[in-house]
Amino acid sequence: MRKVVAFQGVQGANSEMAIRQHFGDAVDVYPCHSLGDLFESIHSNGTITYGMLPVENALAGAVSKAYELLMDSDLRIQADVILHVHHALLAPPGVKVEDLRSVRSHPQALAQCERYLKRNNLASIPWYDTAGAAKDLAANPEPQVGAVATALAGELYHLDILDSQIEDVEFNFTRFFVIGNEDPPRGEYNKTSLVFATRNNPSALYDCLGEFAQHNINLTKIESRPRRNRPWEPVFYLDFEGHWQEQHVQEALTGLLQRASFVKMLGSYPAVKTEHQWVGI
Repeated sequence: MRKVVAFQGVQGANSEMAIRQHFGDAVDVYPCHSLGDLFESIHSNGTITYGMLPVENALAGAVSKAYELLMDSDLRIQADVILHVHHALLAPPGVKVEDLRSVRSHPQALAQCERYLKRNNLASIPWYDTAGAAKDLAANPEPQVGAVATALAGELYHLDILDSQIEDVEFNFTRFFVIGNEDPPRGEYNKTSLVFATRNNPSALYDCLGEFAQHNINLTKIESRPRRNRPWEPVFYLDFEGHWQEQHVQEALTGLLQRASFVKMLGSYPAVKTEHQWVGI
């Protein structure tokens, strides 16, 4: 049976690109309107195996809603995927770059291509979604209007790819979590993600993080977010190298449980080992 993977957005979105990168083409995709719908589809639709969840972008930062949903859900992280995001200039068949006067796309994508658009005298028209801009343009072609989206969106909606990799900044990566119901098997290189809250006393965060330092565990991400049910009391999202089944990781987690007021494991999973980690702590 083919895997079915849910994602937020319209077909041709970067999330679908991440699905194809991780699972290959022998997979079916299930578009969802919102990130909340993505989580609900895995819970309620028995045919959906996994979800592809965007969690942070190297330029724009964390997707806060994604982390909130992870904390509230019982779904587990299965793997992480890092996608090198590329934008393409798309137009209806037969239209050339010099014919265009404006382009549609998500505001973030337009901002990432600002210098390119300015060089080509193209006005920016904000749209709800990158792939949605391509889909809507294909349904109602306008000869002077293009779209900025993925090359996959151009192929899906039969638009011409007038130019590729038009983003101004090369270092544009988005990190995704593959989420599902089961705990994944250990990989060659693993990370663990968790969320915790500290007690209200001096050095509380220092003491919690010290457990990892004492056990020689490298932290690759830490970010604080507001705790919705307790104003001005943050929770901390943490990624570190290692798997919970390793002895030194278990000892660090035991120490964290003794010092923190709340700890929730989000998953231990096979991870992508990049040449330069985004965060080293």
